[in-house]
Amino acid sequence: MESIIVALIGGAVTLVGVLIANSRSQAVTDTKLNELTREVRDHNNFARRVPVMEEQIKVINHRIADLENKEG
Repeated sequence: MESIIVALIGGAVTLVGVLIANSRSQAVTDTKLNELTREVRDHNNFARRVPVMEEQIKVINHRIADLENKEG
């Protein structure tokens, strides 16, 4: 009878330890996932802005060329 009680207590302690370790591991995973999500959003925002900047650069270059042609 004593060995059953000792085994149950040992199992319960082990279970609590596993649950605590799993909780901490999940918190780390959640933090990493949140950081990666933020980085992807930043990247997507940058990827959306690059074509706009490229178009603006084309317009600027065209204006510069026009000004150079007027002066020359």
